[in-house]
This record gives sequence, structure tokens and C-alpha cells, in this order.
Amino acid sequence: MASADLRAEVTCSICTEIYTDPVTLSCGHSYCRLCITRTWDNQEERESSCPECRRKFRVRPELKRNLRLSNIAESLRSTHPEQEGTGITCTYCIQSPVPAVKTCLMCEASLCEDHLRMHSKSAEHVLTEPTTSLENRKCSVHKKVLEYYCYKDAACICVSCRLDGEHRGHQVETLNEASEKKKEKLRNIQQRLTSQREEAEKRVQNLKELRRIVQEKAAGVTERVTALIRDIKKQLEALEKQILSEISRQEEQVSLRVSDLIRQLEIKKEVLSRKMGNIEELCDTTDPVTVLQERESDRVDYCDTEDTERRDIKVYDAGDLDVGLISVTLYSGLTKIVTRITRRRRVPEASDMLLGVNMASDMLLDVNTASDMLLDVNTASDMLLDVNTASDMLLDVNTASDMLLDVNTSSDMLLDVNNTASDISPDVNTASDISLDVNTASDISPDVNTASDISLDVNTASDMLLDVNTAGNRVSVSGDLKTVYWSELNQRRPETPERFLDSQVLSSRSFSSGRHYWEVEGSESGGWMVGMTYPSIKRRGWQSGIGNNNKSWGLWKYDDNHYSVTHDSKSIMLRHSSSCHRFGIFLDYEAGRLSFYELCDPIRHLHTFTATFTEPLHAVFRLYRLNLENSWVRI
Repeated sequence: MASADLRAEVTCSICTEIYTDPVTLSCGHSYCRLCITRTWDNQEERESSCPECRRKFRVRPELKRNLRLSNIAESLRSTHPEQEGTGITCTYCIQSPVPAVKTCLMCEASLCEDHLRMHSKSAEHVLTEPTTSLENRKCSVHKKVLEYYCYKDAACICVSCRLDGEHRGHQVETLNEASEKKKEKLRNIQQRLTSQREEAEKRVQNLKELRRIVQEKAAGVTERVTALIRDIKKQLEALEKQILSEISRQEEQVSLRVSDLIRQLEIKKEVLSRKMGNIEELCDTTDPVTVLQERESDRVDYCDTEDTERRDIKVYDAGDLDVGLISVTLYSGLTKIVTRITRRRRVPEASDMLLGVNMASDMLLDVNTASDMLLDVNTASDMLLDVNTASDMLLDVNTASDMLLDVNTSSDMLLDVNNTASDISPDVNTASDISLDVNTASDISPDVNTASDISLDVNTASDMLLDVNTAGNRVSVSGDLKTVYWSELNQRRPETPERFLDSQVLSSRSFSSGRHYWEVEGSESGGWMVGMTYPSIKRRGWQSGIGNNNKSWGLWKYDDNHYSVTHDSKSIMLRHSSSCHRFGIFLDYEAGRLSFYELCDPIRHLHTFTATFTEPLHAVFRLYRLNLENSWVRI
């Protein structure tokens, strides 16, 4: 009984065998090292736990050998080696079960130590380790003990099968010899399986490490993207505040003008009422001498003439909101926001800010290596995110600007582009009637827009490029087709019908409908012109220049940062010099309006041309060399 109790104390609850390399957990329970390791590997939970008390460990405990328990287990195993793990009792011990130490194949009985001493020593009584599978130990044909193994038929046979039976002449070996050979083969297989298991374990650890890396990077990317979007929202809110402030300023300006005009008209009403009263009094007078002697009503200016009526105060003298200016402020602000973001992504620190990685060139996703990614954490760490791809996805200028300026998402904004030029220059229908006056509040048209007319259906021409095939030989064009420079060297381009003789170049894109907005930046030195032209403009001679014909409209920058606008050989100087070199150009093709804005702070409207456009319009650029200084213009 004491021996049984001791055995129970040194038995692993997982394999139900005497401990092999026992380890003890912090909860006090002990297991074979291999048993508890396999159990934890097969647990689905992320946290390891004790199989008996279910105590959980956040981190898998380090398994330390229990030396005392190991010594007891080894001692018990050496004292009763035959009893270990058989579970087979003596056939003849009826009163109480006694572990068997041998099994006689002839008698088909299991024997304890006492009955083994009394058992027959005859050779026919073959003894084996304790077993219950006795029917598998004898030949089914000859009823003799199996002693040999036939390799040809892969069967265990008795001596009669070998000598006289159907296995005669086959390659045979004793069971022990064949068993040892198979064990050797199995050991080799086990080594390969062990290697495969270690590799699988390594991959499991790699996957766990990959999961940890992805979780950490996902948290970092989430934080950085959130910060980026928060910054964009902050900039949008600042832009909204700026635009609303401009709207309020213009509204207040118009309101003050209206109040002043009302005051003037009220005074005029009082004067007119007084004159009407005098006339009524004279008309009611019966004395003709009194009527004829009254001289005030005989004055020429007593009543407005046709000329004074034309100069009289009109409703539209009060002005209106400069919605074109408001719209350009919006588009320019949005463009600045997108430009800041795209500049950020070109700086390594910005890429790190967005994605938290320094491997921009090594982080392209490859579908063909996806399976390897799951098994190799070193490869996978290089395959998480591509800075260029991700930043393009978030920050593409064309997509973002179109998205931000889509009329469908902006239809509720109280800004109008439809009547921009009608707010600026009245009663102009043809190109020959084009106004060259710089607009003031008194020039504004009587067409006043209502909120229901207001929209923002404008395309940003962010993909506008220069057409090298039209460039004169005194200009050079940048590789990205966005900048044109005055060139002292003759570019010696081939002569074609499209090419200008002078230092001028067109855009490759043209507009034949819709509203469009884009921005340009010009050099402080030298002289330059920007504008729009029909493709039918001449390519040779004086009339090929911007504004020297009725096919082009332009803004001209010349000495000391002074500017003028020109069309059909008519020019007018703008009444201020500019300290800013960035300009917004706004085209409403159907309305026949082309506006120029100075993108300073605040944005200033320079001039609006009005015409009936009859051909597609190209952007056009012309460069001059002034005071030995070269010039350039960038889209």
C-alpha cells in the first residue's frame, strides 16, 4: 500500500506514468517537462495555464527541474522497473491484484514474481514482457509462438511457417533482430520529425513575433494617421474661418455702401419733396404775377436732365459679393493644404511620421511572396507598408483636389462662380467689346445672385503640362513639363507648324467647356506673360505674341514688379505693384470670363476679361529678358 501511495505521488497526471524530467509550476503542481510543454503548445488560449488548477500565466513560466522529485522517481523506477506503466496484473493472484512481471505465451497467462518462480522452465513456455494481446503472439495456422519476421510478406511467423509453410525460402530474421532494425529506422524518422517539429515551432514563434510587430505598427500608424488627419482638419477649419471672414468683410462693405447710398437718396427725396411742394403751391396760386416772378423752378438744374439721370445713383452702385475672389481663396487654400501634405511625404521624417518605418524602398507588397511572409518575420517586417504607395493613396493631389472641390459635396456652400464676371464688368457680349478697366464696386453689374444660384462646380487643372512641340527655341522646359525658362542658348528644336518663333509655349491641355482654376508662379527677375489663347494664334510675327491679337488674353509682368493686362493690342496698367509672385487663373468658358488673382494675403482680384469664346483655350506662357536678367514661370 505504501509503495502504491508513493507511486501515485510521482505519477504525472498528463501521461499517468512515473515522472520523466519532472518540473514544478509556481502553483505547486508537477509534470513531466515534455508533457507540460506539449500541453501548452496545443492550448488555443494566448495565456498558458495549469492543467489541474487552471491557474493562468500571462507569460509562459520558465520550467525548472525539481531535483528532489526527479531523484524519487528515478529511485522508484530502478526498484520496480518491471512494474512501470504496464497496468497488467497476475492472472493467478485472485485475492488482490499484483502487478505482473512476465507473460507466458504458451499458458496465455501473466505472472507476478512469486508465480514466475513456480512456472515451468520449458523452452515451449516463451516468456515476454507483460501483455494482454496474447492472440497476436501465436501463429494462427500452427498455433505456435511467433519467432521470426518475413520481409517479403511483412508478417510475423512461427518456426513451422519458416521451415514447411508458405514462407519457406523467404528472407526472415528473428523478431528481435527485425525489431532492432525497424527501431533504427524509426529513430532516423524521429530525428527528421524532430527537425521538422523544431522548424514548425520556429515558424510558430515567427508568426507570433510577426503578429506582435503588426499590432505595434498598426497602433503607431493609427496614431500618426490620426494626427495627420487632425492636422488636415485644423487647416480646413482655419481656411473655413478665413473664407467666412472674407464673406463677412465683403458683406459689411456692401452693407456700408448700401447705407451710404440710402442716406444720399433719402436726402435727394427730401429735396425732391420740397421742390414738389413748391410746385404744388405755385400751381394752386391764383395770382399770375406771383407765379411768373418765381425764378427757382426756371433753373436748368431744377429737374434732372437725361445726362444727370445717367449719372444718378443706381441700385448696382452698391456692389455685390466678389464671389470669384471668395472661390479662388477657397481653391488656393485647398491647394496649399494638399501641397503641404505632399511635400511632407517627400521628406524622410515625414514618411516616418506617416508610417513609423525607415524602409521606404524595401516595403513593396509582393503577392508571390505572401506565403513566405507568414513564415519569416524578417521578410514580413519588410512587407508591411509602402511609404510611396500609402502616401499616394492618401495624398494624391489630383484626386484630393477633385474630391475636395466636387460640386456634389459643395452644393450647400454659399459661393458662386456662375456669375463671377457679371459681378465685375457689365453689358459685354463680344470679344470686340472687352472691358480693360480694373473693377471697382461702382463697376459691378446689376445682376445680383441669390443663394439658390450659388455653386462650386470648378475643376482644378492640376494636370496641366507644357507642350514642348510648341516651345520656341529661346525657352527651355523642365523634365516634369511644369516650368518654362528663358534660355540664352538656342534650343535648336525642329521647325514645325505648331512651334512659336518667339519665346512662347502653350499647354498641352485645352478647355472647351466648364469652369477651371489653376495657379502659376513667376520669377521676380525678368519679364513674363501668362494667359489663354486659341490654338489658331499665329506662330510667327508680332501678332503671335500674347495680347497682340483678338485670339489671346494675358497678364504681363514687366519692370519693377508692375503689371498690366492686354488683349487685341489694347493694354491697361494695373494700379499697384505686386510683392507676390503667385497668381490664380480662373476660366468660366460658357460665361466667357477669364479672371486673374494675386495670391497674396489677402487674395486680390486683378482683372476679369469677358468674351464669347469660339475655340478651345490653351494656357500660354511668354518670357522676356529684361535688364540682362532671365525669367521663368512655373505651373
